[in-house]
Amino acid sequence: MCSIIGYKGASYAAPLIIESLRRMEYRGYDSVGIATIDAGNILVSKGVGKVAEVSRALGFQKMPGQIGIGHTRWATHGGITNANAHPHEACTSKVAVVHNGIIENYRELKRDLISSGHSFKSETDSEVIAHMLEESLSVVQDKVKAFVKVCSKLKGAYAFVAVFSDGTLCGSRYDEPLIVGLSNDGYFISSDVLGFLQYTDKAIFLDNKDIAVVAGENLYLYDSDGNAVRREITQVAWELGAADKGAYAHHTLKEIHEQRKTVLSGMDQNEKDLISFCDILLQAKSVYITGSGTSYHSALLAKYIFAKLAKIRTEPILSSEFQYVLDFIDKDSVILAISQSGETADVLNSVKHAKETGAKVLSIVNISTSSLARLSDSFLTVNCGPEVGVAATKSFTGQLSVIYAVTDRLCGYSLGIVSKKQAIASAIEDVLSLEDNTIKLADLLKDLRDIYILGKSLHYPIALEGALKIKELTYLHAEGIAAGELKHGPLALIDENSIVMVINPRDNTFNDVLSNAHEIKSRGAKIIGISTEPDEVYDHFINIPNFDSILYPLIEIVPLQLLAYHLALKKNADPDYPRNLAKSVTVK
Repeated sequence: MCSIIGYKGASYAAPLIIESLRRMEYRGYDSVGIATIDAGNILVSKGVGKVAEVSRALGFQKMPGQIGIGHTRWATHGGITNANAHPHEACTSKVAVVHNGIIENYRELKRDLISSGHSFKSETDSEVIAHMLEESLSVVQDKVKAFVKVCSKLKGAYAFVAVFSDGTLCGSRYDEPLIVGLSNDGYFISSDVLGFLQYTDKAIFLDNKDIAVVAGENLYLYDSDGNAVRREITQVAWELGAADKGAYAHHTLKEIHEQRKTVLSGMDQNEKDLISFCDILLQAKSVYITGSGTSYHSALLAKYIFAKLAKIRTEPILSSEFQYVLDFIDKDSVILAISQSGETADVLNSVKHAKETGAKVLSIVNISTSSLARLSDSFLTVNCGPEVGVAATKSFTGQLSVIYAVTDRLCGYSLGIVSKKQAIASAIEDVLSLEDNTIKLADLLKDLRDIYILGKSLHYPIALEGALKIKELTYLHAEGIAAGELKHGPLALIDENSIVMVINPRDNTFNDVLSNAHEIKSRGAKIIGISTEPDEVYDHFINIPNFDSILYPLIEIVPLQLLAYHLALKKNADPDYPRNLAKSVTVK
């Protein structure tokens, strides 16, 4: 969702805040704004667009002051306008706020504030926080007490940072991430470690309803009742360079190519953590796997892999649907939650509901310090580094790598999957070398309205994931179809104007899917085959290497990712920042 940052220290705030927002822009990029303090005055500048263009147009770099806040927005309440961009000020311009999340009761709060004489400038739910702080401070005249009072009235998930005209910086959170960065010359309060990682690797992850106050040169932490507390300082391990594009044109392309290395990292798990994780799985009477978007496709694949190899029955559930199946979950259940960010609202809600029943929680995450990891009884990390492109690529194959590593451990390493990781990396390297082929196919597909992708068994979730990548990056309608379901409806969509992709490597599904391809061909459609061997039924062919059949998902997704990327370029779409989407959906 939105990215928020606050800074107070010895350096000029505006350049630091702009760079922080640029690094976190994948969280939201509808609009951007910053506020700084100069001689006791709050200076606000904001506009619609991405960080670089708005900063250049409005001259953010020239804003004075060593204290400030910044924000990039992913719109939820109110249109994408200058007025709805953050920061938001209160009536007296003595406080400004940046916010991530949704205030569910903002209408009644706003109504009460208006009746008290407050005047609003935006359509957002966020602006009520600034006015509530102003109202509370007029009564209690103490910022911590004001924060306690305001937070007690907010319903919903939130993280917000406020800057006051006297130079105080404050922040609080509830079910949304907010992290304090401690540098040698100041403090950051951010929604993401990438907001300050270029300046410091020392971080404090705030607990729910904690209040962080930077006053003078000191940091103070309080709980929801205003009592002083201490929180552990964590050293963040990621290398910042992994978040840069390097020589690649886009983060998305870089991250697709990084998969030759990140699949190795996903399988390289700490043995003690892996044993703990697997022991919990083996002791469960029922196992439910949950995720959203790409992570749900990982959950579907986990179902196939666990059942086929480890003989463990699982039930994948979309995180947004999880609350409706709680009747089946009890203390003998295990919930395996999969999430790249570890901050996805639907996933966290699923986990919280599960924990209330006494169920154990496992997770597969990319960020070991995320909310999901901290809620879990045991977790494993994808280890793929920061993923900036909004559409998941390397995090998907990273999740699959962890799932394969878990399966191998469950089977006492008798499958030899982890021992094949170098061969897997080489196979991905071979597929990446086919990029020119995907560029030619992108030319073929760019003017279509509909694209269909067929897969069977393990390949069906890959068909779904490939279709999702095309939808996300190109805005074309793409649909993943279970090959065996073709005659139960989807075949009615096929005619001579259709192009259908079939995922069909040589395994026990090969002949059945080949028959499906002939059925499609007889309706006049053109066929793109993704397979280990050519066939006359294919009008176009993507040749993937022969490999262990259970591991094909790690390989066959790569050409679909490359195709989606190059198709986006042909459609003049930005593959890193697809419209209407954000990297981490932290609201329901």
